[in-house]
Amino acid sequence: MAHKPKDSEVHAYEFIKRNLRLLGWDVRNPERCDTGQVWTQNECLSNPEIKKCLNLDKPENIVKVTERVLWIIEAKRSHSELRRALSEAEDYAKRFAQSDRYDARFVTGVAGNEIDSFLVRSEFFDGSTFIPITLNEIEATGLLPQSQLELMLKNGIADIAEPEIDEGLFISRAEHINEILHLGAVNPHQRAGVMAALLLSMLSGTPPNIDERRPDILIGDINSRVDSILKDQGKPEFYDYIRIRLPSTVDNHAKLRRALVDTLQELNNLNIRSAMNSGADWLGAFYEVFLKYASWAQDLGIVLTPRHLTRWVADVMDIQITDTIYDPTCGTGGFLVAAFDYVKRRASPSQLARFKRLSVFGIEQEAGVAALAVVNMIFRGDGKNNIQEGDCFKKFLIPHTESGLPTARYAQTLSGNPPVTKVMMNPPFALKRDAEKEFRFIDQALGQIQHGGLLFSVLPYPAMVKPGQYLTWRRDSLLANHTLCAVVTFPVDMFYPVGVTTVGVFIRKGIPHPIEQNVLWVRTLTDGLLKSKGKRLPTDRTTNELYDSSDLIRTFLTNPSCSVPNIQMRQKACPIDFSDKLLELVPENHLDQAQPSMEETQQGIEQVVRDAVAFLIRFGKEE
Repeated sequence: MAHKPKDSEVHAYEFIKRNLRLLGWDVRNPERCDTGQVWTQNECLSNPEIKKCLNLDKPENIVKVTERVLWIIEAKRSHSELRRALSEAEDYAKRFAQSDRYDARFVTGVAGNEIDSFLVRSEFFDGSTFIPITLNEIEATGLLPQSQLELMLKNGIADIAEPEIDEGLFISRAEHINEILHLGAVNPHQRAGVMAALLLSMLSGTPPNIDERRPDILIGDINSRVDSILKDQGKPEFYDYIRIRLPSTVDNHAKLRRALVDTLQELNNLNIRSAMNSGADWLGAFYEVFLKYASWAQDLGIVLTPRHLTRWVADVMDIQITDTIYDPTCGTGGFLVAAFDYVKRRASPSQLARFKRLSVFGIEQEAGVAALAVVNMIFRGDGKNNIQEGDCFKKFLIPHTESGLPTARYAQTLSGNPPVTKVMMNPPFALKRDAEKEFRFIDQALGQIQHGGLLFSVLPYPAMVKPGQYLTWRRDSLLANHTLCAVVTFPVDMFYPVGVTTVGVFIRKGIPHPIEQNVLWVRTLTDGLLKSKGKRLPTDRTTNELYDSSDLIRTFLTNPSCSVPNIQMRQKACPIDFSDKLLELVPENHLDQAQPSMEETQQGIEQVVRDAVAFLIRFGKEE
């Protein structure tokens, strides 16, 4: 009878090194490279002090966290041996107790193989015992970066609250997961939903049974968890948009199972359950990666709002626990998440509970995208939210009370006493001639806002300069009925890879724009991100003019009479130029430009002459 071949621990070596490298560790041998941090197997014994402590025994890896502190990693072939791997790592660490040079304070057990995936558990030695490492009070399921281990050493505890999330790492892993799902024969427009289902399935204390080899049973396990959570949160109607479907072609069943297991592995590597408890909108960044490959999203003009922009808007608008927030085109919920997180940092638990239950409203026309927004809010403990799928032109918010507290509810007709205090939105861009114009969404949202309430909207630059319908709207609807408070031109790459120049407009509801009223005009060229390998990522290699403008805009929205430094081609407070027949409501039409120097003027004249001569020569018309 043939024996089933045993899996090799070599797979674990590759897994460990690959993930350490992704986390920024220098995986070279410290004995051969001054900056190296990782000894592997026999390399451990090349260090005399380590050899003295271990004799001839050697773990899979020893990582140099600091010049004194070590991290022991031990691996086994199967999931069932995880506890044994961790126990052996502890035993290795204890052998350094008598060392004058090294102190082994961290241990990790890795168990599994490339077929079944890998399980990872880590512990911190606090001086008396080994304690499981947790992030946001959730046990870590992946290897850890050096910064987190150093923070635990500094604080002397095994938990890190609100660990910093490496957005670049999350986005790169999302791109890799997209490749995994592609190989698993998952259609591009289904990938964001599959991701949502897998994440929901991980919310419980026990993860899906990835050891299950039958694809139908594994998918059934995942879907039953999704169904249970959505029902518990009062959102069962979104189940059909999130549940994972078994491919109709039997040949693809095993491929899909492999893709699901590999994706769960990647999520565990990112310590995703702890990230679910964080304030960062990492999930929005994930969705951006998957939806950009879905052609239907682009056809509908869905342009996801960058996470750093939603945070900036929530900060500038200074969202309060007393506000009622609305986004009639909420997409995956970026603005609503930003409002929630802004309030969370400033509210008591009871205030936050009231805010998320009574004050956050959103509509999304695409049911699949609305489902993603619901999932996004569930991770913030806000599953019973007021996000709905539907047509924002046919649903309206009217005042309501719940347990004696003021709130809002959806209705089929407008109210004469609208309940919303602040709107944050990014309407679908009118990419086709017959598409719904962006300003119609703004008018609809303004109808839900209280007199004197504030609206922010992203708009394509042409909406504020084009003639025709757009000019009529600016003159006869916007300025005739409301006050334009501020306009900000965003950096040209803000919505990369979508090639569209955008502005942000701040509008005060219900007060016809006074002719002499100052408007704050701001032009930003940088936002702290740069393009890298097809993505835009935060970097210290550029400035952040967007965030530099935050305090000024926040102050101006409250007090339009405040003093505003006039910076040429950057910012200015001045009235609208109503003599402009096109009524171009953009900063570039109102900002002061620097007077050219004599040298610049001379150079400009010479360039014009050269261009003119070159033109004449080209067409053989020289005299």
